[in-house]
Amino acid sequence: MGEEDSEPKRSRGLCGWFLALLVLGVIAAAIAVAVKVKMHHHHSAPKLGPVPGPPGPVVKMYGDALTLAMQFFQVQQSGKLVNNTITWRGDSALQDGSEAQLDLSRGMYDAGDHMKFGFPMAFTATVLSWAILEYGDQMQTVNQLNPAQDSLKWITDFLINAHSSADVLYIQVGDPVVDHKCWDRPEDMTEERPLTQVNTSSPGSDVAGETAAAMAAASLVFKSINSTYSSLLLQHAQELFTFADGYRGLYSESIPEVQAYYNSTSYGDDLLWAASWLYFATGNQSYFDYVTGKNGVAFANWGNPSWFTWDNKLAGTQVLLSRVSFFGGQGSSNSRNLQNYMKTAEAVMCGLLPKSPTATSSRTDSGLIWISEWNPMQYPVASALLALIYSDYMLTSQTTSFSCNGDSFGPSDLRNFAISQADYVLGNNPMNLSYLVGYGDQYPQHVHHRGASIPANATTGCSNGFVWLNSTAPNPNVAVGGLVGGPFLNETFIDSRNNSMQLEPTTYNSALIVGLLSGLVTTSSVVQSFT
Repeated sequence: MGEEDSEPKRSRGLCGWFLALLVLGVIAAAIAVAVKVKMHHHHSAPKLGPVPGPPGPVVKMYGDALTLAMQFFQVQQSGKLVNNTITWRGDSALQDGSEAQLDLSRGMYDAGDHMKFGFPMAFTATVLSWAILEYGDQMQTVNQLNPAQDSLKWITDFLINAHSSADVLYIQVGDPVVDHKCWDRPEDMTEERPLTQVNTSSPGSDVAGETAAAMAAASLVFKSINSTYSSLLLQHAQELFTFADGYRGLYSESIPEVQAYYNSTSYGDDLLWAASWLYFATGNQSYFDYVTGKNGVAFANWGNPSWFTWDNKLAGTQVLLSRVSFFGGQGSSNSRNLQNYMKTAEAVMCGLLPKSPTATSSRTDSGLIWISEWNPMQYPVASALLALIYSDYMLTSQTTSFSCNGDSFGPSDLRNFAISQADYVLGNNPMNLSYLVGYGDQYPQHVHHRGASIPANATTGCSNGFVWLNSTAPNPNVAVGGLVGGPFLNETFIDSRNNSMQLEPTTYNSALIVGLLSGLVTTSSVVQSFT
């Protein structure tokens, strides 16, 4: 009897289990559907890709574009040229600085004219240094590391000589009013080239701070290849920072005539930017305390994302200091204000990502970040560079995601945004036009640039060269690698030499696009320490 009774019991038990599993399956399916619906409304949590190691395969389009972009630094060089590969350029401005018994012949012309403006030139050096420090190994895969270092040194040689004593910095060579009355080749300049300085009675915490940042960052670049030069740069950086911090003021208030060209709207951002670079260059805790202490409270504007430009370094500072949060740093672990920098850096990233709930509406219909009709390209390229750097910090530290009002995003989202901006520059846009001069089949032919617009064998004085400005013929010389101003908000572009807001390339644009292309040319882990 016992065995006969056991079979029905086992059948009933199996039936019960089957019903229970069936119910669980229905519940699981319902949960899955609910989750799928929820995920449809919320960006899915990103998966961290493999952390890149040494440089991977080269992306040819970015390698080609980087090689071109690097050449614009040579186009812009002043002084007695060395290993010049730009056939239509020669020696120029050899007497710059002579009225003060200084050699200010080096450095680079700012844009299409022949001015040397120290504020954007120093920003160019800082950004180029940062690009080399983060992506030097990637530059090397397409043989662009040495050219980048050489171009950087061409600027820092000028900056060293411009800092003639502890509290004196020459911040401009040339008179813009006089300079802009001429249309001539730099090799043929005859106009006066007066000097402008900041000092204790005419302070310029902004320009002195940015120059200190440039020298501190460059000191890291040259540390392993020219230690004597690196030490000299660091000494100048520390002296300049002390001057900038000790004698506070806007250079555009001390020297009102600069307001028409590179008007500075604040100096607190420059002091924080400089102190951050000095912290990385020296490891000195006092610089870390400077940016996380009362000066951070006064100047950092935490929680309010901003655009990274030659005039506003806050977003760059926030991303740079997030290095310490991602990778650790001496004496930094307990700083609440360090987290404020990182949170603000995340807010910057959330504003850039098109699918983020807090995405900026400042874009063209095709997705290009667009802020200003004057030199509009500087904003998307600078934004893309910061996004790419932040993405690589996340990958190297194996940080999977960050949150934008509850939606999760990861390194690949940031890299894809950076790629979208770079590809737009290189021709993936409604005009099918490359805004990088010399790249692709279609690029601007009437670049607003004196040297490029005048035949190398032409003889012109100050004023009779305007025939070349007003000519409708394409430039006889290619301002190779220049990143021109770019499109209007409606994505139109008028290729006319007199249209300087769209057609003028700038040296600081070049530093930004070189950094962006260097980060995209291949994949690689960024270094966890600059030293």
